Amino acid sequence: MPSPARSDQGQATVELALCLPIVCLMLLGVVQVGLVVRDQLAVQLVAREAARAAVVAADQAGAGARTGTAAAGAAGISPIEVSVATGAGSVTVTVVYIEHTDVPIIGAFLPDVRITASATMALEPP
Repeated sequence: MPSPARSDQGQATVELALCLPIVCLMLLGVVQVGLVVRDQLAVQLVAREAARAAVVAADQAGAGARTGTAAAGAAGISPIEVSVATGAGSVTVTVVYIEHTDVPIIGAFLPDVRITASATMALEPP
């Protein structure tokens, strides 16, 4: 009859072998969520910067798109879509970026994420 201490040998190894793949998948999922959140913040920054540039420029529509593209390059995200709408006394800039889910293993199972941000600012007098 085996002793109780001897019958439990290897149990921790088997439990680790069963749980480790699940823990790794969860960690990769957390990394992917972190990348999406980082890019969401970058898209919001680009929208604010483009709106600010469009507000102080003489040609609001052209300045917002040009500055949005330049700010996107500085923020490390590209390609983006920048649209500028000028209303009664305000400028609204909308930025769209497609975040490709490319974290190993997890990225293959998740669809690409469309990140949108917009910023509205009042026009400054000349």
